[in-house]
Amino acid sequence: MEQKSMTALVSAFSRAYHSQNNKVKIFDDSIARMLLTDEEYHNISKSMTDGIGFFNPNFKGTKDEALRWVVDNQLSPPQLGRAAYAEKALQTAVSIGVKQYLIFGAGYDTFAYRQPSWAEKIQILEIDHPFTANDKQVHLKNANITIPNNVHFIEADFTNEQWQTALTQNTSFNGNKISFCSILGVAYYLSRQTFSELITVLSLILPKGSSIVFDYPDENTYTEKAGERAKKQALLAGAANEKMLGSYSYKDMEKILSEHGFLIYEHLTPMEMTQQYFETYNQANPTHYMTAFDNVNYCLAVRK
Repeated sequence: MEQKSMTALVSAFSRAYHSQNNKVKIFDDSIARMLLTDEEYHNISKSMTDGIGFFNPNFKGTKDEALRWVVDNQLSPPQLGRAAYAEKALQTAVSIGVKQYLIFGAGYDTFAYRQPSWAEKIQILEIDHPFTANDKQVHLKNANITIPNNVHFIEADFTNEQWQTALTQNTSFNGNKISFCSILGVAYYLSRQTFSELITVLSLILPKGSSIVFDYPDENTYTEKAGERAKKQALLAGAANEKMLGSYSYKDMEKILSEHGFLIYEHLTPMEMTQQYFETYNQANPTHYMTAFDNVNYCLAVRK
């Protein structure tokens, strides 16, 4: 029997917790909590609280404080940063002519269900593993969340060479429309070859002017040079049978993209992400300071 993607559920949990527990937010996901059942929310909360000894062996405080520490330091930074970055870039892209938004590895992403008025004129395609895609639709139904008419689900497994057929033969996909693609939290779980093949396919099926936004682990992620949070994240993913595989230097990424007709338009390091997207929150929450995740870079590339 297929298992739910725990990383996708924990991602939704971290966005929900941040939105519910802060007045000033790095990213406000008002729908995430509705997607999770009370049991899922409670179980993830308990699991993270119980794991404080793993995340921070020297921690002293209450259970609520322990949960907040784990969320703010370990869970939320990558989720909030990449979501804020991607949706800001999407809004800019739509304002200059993008007609189609492809969300690769959509998981429990909620953009489609809280879409602003400027998104109503585009088609939104959520592309994910069949089990996760179906489970999400069950969650949406149970939460009484209406699926807008411009939202489409496409089942595809990126580790299967036939995934692009599932996309291109779907009637909701239009290969002539300038598209914006988010590939968030995906590069970690693909081998370098599979990630390169994904970029190859996108270069073949997307028209010029289309763009892709993604986060990726840098070349030190799985070495002794990695930050403590990155090391723990890799251990957690492995324990959930979702092993992290790929890592890249800036030159590696630039080469992969340029070989397939993509130019890097914007690139942010963790320090730059913290400065641009976390600063307002940090000023309002000096006792719960948050920094973008170690060893994770953010990239916006355009097909030339």
